[in-house]
Amino acid sequence: MSVLVKATPIKSQAIARTKPTHIREGMSSPTKSVLITGCSAGGIGAGLAEVFQKKGYRVFATLRNPAKAPPNLVKKPHVTILVLDVLKAESIAAAVASVTKETSGRLDVLVNNSGQNLAMPALDLDIDDGRKLFDLNFFAPLAVLQAFAPLLIEARGCVVNQSSAAGYLPMPFFIPLSPSFISSPIYCRWTDVANGRKTGMYNASKSALIMASDIWRRELEPLGVRTLTLITTSVKTPAFDNVEMPKLPETSYYYVIREYIYRLADGRLQDGAPDPLTYSLKVVSEIDKGTTGEIWVGKDAGMSHWAWKLLPKSVFDSMVDGFLKVSVELAKVSEAMKTRK
Repeated sequence: MSVLVKATPIKSQAIARTKPTHIREGMSSPTKSVLITGCSAGGIGAGLAEVFQKKGYRVFATLRNPAKAPPNLVKKPHVTILVLDVLKAESIAAAVASVTKETSGRLDVLVNNSGQNLAMPALDLDIDDGRKLFDLNFFAPLAVLQAFAPLLIEARGCVVNQSSAAGYLPMPFFIPLSPSFISSPIYCRWTDVANGRKTGMYNASKSALIMASDIWRRELEPLGVRTLTLITTSVKTPAFDNVEMPKLPETSYYYVIREYIYRLADGRLQDGAPDPLTYSLKVVSEIDKGTTGEIWVGKDAGMSHWAWKLLPKSVFDSMVDGFLKVSVELAKVSEAMKTRK
């Protein structure tokens, strides 16, 4: 059976005095360990945890709410469910203490998987919401990496940062890429952003993580730690089930196309994407092979990566407009401006 550990100092100390229920005499222990953030049931983190466990890893699956832990993981051997809030330093420190005690101060793989979506035109965005998004999508992975760095260095391990193809695409309003969207190369580059009037805060946070992760790759290399950045295209997850839909104020310049924006943010573009387990098999295989740098993973990832690098921008403009009718919608905004008081 797995162990449920609340990653706070007091609870960690209490649990530390008890031998984990899944460790029995004569039972072989895993030689490698992995900690994954954001392991709620049905998501990418849960899929990764399941694949790592099947590969023989000692798995620390973390999430904020233990009620959302995948039931199948809770029953598996060599899996510990840690309650971890990646936005709280004390919670991160307690997780480090728990893992250190269980692994003698080593961690072979750290997967920064936690993240959040946000859909809103830049002019209507609450700045505090934007900062919170960057805290979770960008600064939290750095904070977790800093805390677990001594364990990774000791194991000459690997840090894996979950980013998104959205980080390469300057798309108006934000269109959800991480769970889904780039299921065809025609969506791989969006250039229909008029004079900087519109932006996607989610895309910006993932772009920052892509750049930082590549910098960390260079900085961690002499310490013996590999860095792998996941450029995720389409994965079918329940990520949108509990996402609050954007609500544009009536004063918004884009209120006239509010239904269009809402449709882009409701998750319907996930259709046809692979499930988290299929996705995770590919990711864990790359980790075990010793891959470093960037990998594109998800539906049509290889084709999408190729298109991103080689196709001219003008081709994307016309093809994206043909699919999403972006110019038609932006024309409605321009027309509304003529009668706006």
